[in-house]
Amino acid sequence: MDNGSFMVSFMFGLVGSGMCTYGWKMGRMVPLGAGVAMVVATYFVSNIALLLIVCGVLSAAPWIIRE
Repeated sequence: MDNGSFMVSFMFGLVGSGMCTYGWKMGRMVPLGAGVAMVVATYFVSNIALLLIVCGVLSAAPWIIRE
């Protein structure tokens, strides 16, 4: 794993864990699910461009999908 891939995975992991915490505390399932999916995606997607696309869609999901 190179430095660029590590930093992108680390940053999206932080954003995903923040979304997960927010969803858990507020009782909202969409941010919780998107946060968990974002944290899991950083482990399985190694391509930086694909990771940016996947995590970008997951981070926009709570604003697109309203409960």
